[in-house]
Amino acid sequence: MRDAVPLPARTAGAEGAPPDPALAEDAATALEELRAAAPLVQCITNTVVANVTANVLLAVGASPAMTDIQGEGGIFAELADGLLVNTGTPTAEQRGAAYEAVGARQRAGLAWVLDPVAVGALPVRTALARDLLRHRPAIVRGNASEIMGLAGGAGGRGTDATHGVDAARDAAAAIAAQAGSAVAVSGPVDLVRAPDGSVVRVPHGTPLLTRITGGGCALGALMAAFTAVRADPAAAATAATTVYTLAAEDAAAGCAGPGSFAVALLDRLHAITPEQLAARAELVREEGAR
Repeated sequence: MRDAVPLPARTAGAEGAPPDPALAEDAATALEELRAAAPLVQCITNTVVANVTANVLLAVGASPAMTDIQGEGGIFAELADGLLVNTGTPTAEQRGAAYEAVGARQRAGLAWVLDPVAVGALPVRTALARDLLRHRPAIVRGNASEIMGLAGGAGGRGTDATHGVDAARDAAAAIAAQAGSAVAVSGPVDLVRAPDGSVVRVPHGTPLLTRITGGGCALGALMAAFTAVRADPAAAATAATTVYTLAAEDAAAGCAGPGSFAVALLDRLHAITPEQLAARAELVREEGAR
């Protein structure tokens, strides 16, 4: 059994638009299905966040595997239920494993997630991420500056965003058109753009996510886990973002600062229930977004 916590009633969503109950219900169902499936998620991710990422996946009910060396990357990608490629520390070994893995996923018609960490600000990872985009990730997740950098802009200040979420709308559209990907832009109110141009807003979370290592990177891995139970990449990205940011809100409510928040986030990811998601999520579908 997972402990329940009291949750406030759903209210108006982002920018005054009413929440869409169907989106909340789908996120809740996706969480239930993920826990039943316990997907195996291959993470080719940066060394700074590997432990955090693994613990987040375990807490929510998935199984992590940090299989990121050449000669094994492609083999494991054929076995895994989900794949994350994160460009945070792109060593030569990781770059080779990433190409093996995404090539294997693309040949098999399987989904994978690209997290373009610090792209636009630094040359090696920028070239890598833009090249990997040709392999058509199901989901691209990043902060606004990283999404803009991936689309050809200058990016931000390393891993720090220097742009607001709405500034990345055109860049998200360009990436979706180029790669056929869903694009998730993280920020105070997250934006998920589907390949067809529809947009969902997720107005949850806490600033404390920017005060711990791996606050964004772990979300990319969670999206990879949800691709195992949602064929629609935008639905997978939305469900992952909803679970993660609502758990973060609960963790922030009972912590003393970043250290206790990091621990509480794992506890809340483990404890949050589909029923709580359905009752609380304030997901907003933007009218006429294309």
